[in-house]
Amino acid sequence: MKVLITGITGLVGSYMAEYLIENMTDIDIFGTYRWRSRMDNIEHIKSKITLKDCDIRDGVSVRRLVKDVQPDIIFHMASQSSVFTSWHAPRETLITNIIGEINFFEALHEYNPECKILIPGSSEEYGMIGEGDLPVTEDTLLHPLSPYAVSKVVQDLAGFQYCKSYGLKIYRARAFNHTGPRRELNFVESNFARQIALIEKGKKEPVIQVGNLEAKRDYTDVRDMVRAYWMMVQKCPPGEVLNICSGHVIKIRNILDILLELSSVEVKVKEDPSRLRPCDAPAIYGDNSRFTELTGWKAEIPLEKTLEDILDYWRQRV
Repeated sequence: MKVLITGITGLVGSYMAEYLIENMTDIDIFGTYRWRSRMDNIEHIKSKITLKDCDIRDGVSVRRLVKDVQPDIIFHMASQSSVFTSWHAPRETLITNIIGEINFFEALHEYNPECKILIPGSSEEYGMIGEGDLPVTEDTLLHPLSPYAVSKVVQDLAGFQYCKSYGLKIYRARAFNHTGPRRELNFVESNFARQIALIEKGKKEPVIQVGNLEAKRDYTDVRDMVRAYWMMVQKCPPGEVLNICSGHVIKIRNILDILLELSSVEVKVKEDPSRLRPCDAPAIYGDNSRFTELTGWKAEIPLEKTLEDILDYWRQRV
């Protein structure tokens, strides 16, 4: 079996590759990268994967890749994945996420229509949700609040369209917040952890810069999430959108509290206006019952363990 992971050098792509290497046999893993991609996340597995240089925004590059590799499964993890960044780079976000995906759909339609492809959507698609509509199900109306969220809605619906129009085997995962060691700094939990690690080493004044601490979110460990992605392409029907989440909600403030409890430093917490989003949903957490009934999946790694691992990751790097 050939598996192609786009964006294999990123957080989710690298853990997806690790999961397959550790749990599957008779599998060839290919991954896309760009000349500017950091290789830190995959240095330990480079000898076990085949890397392919591909700009997903370039249709010719994508068609060449699909025709050359002829994958059985694609996990399409390459994207502009930051909500915060999307406010500053809306055009880049929309082009990368939407056109990048369409290029793969077109290439599969032409060269490899039997290939399965998983598209990781986002809980950000739900956007502005009233308290009475929580937890959200897959039938909840979408009210995206950021350029990133808009791009994920289009990806999601384009997946439905190509599945129904051409019979492509497209798996629409609507993934809620997921994190772990290697998470980029423009994600709040990783940013907090790095600030704490710097304070512990005496490299930063004992002040934590924060944005909105009152938002409520549903977190899953990335190692549980990639296991869910694999189960989805094995056990779920293509075309159907499915929530993947822990089903539990936590305030961002409580995430900071857990990280501080894991450290011995005393700090002041200071709001930084530059870290606030122009528009932010007060709460998003999900109902995962459809997915769990189909697959038997459940989140296994406690959030406290995830945050401890993130903090230890930054302690080793600052």
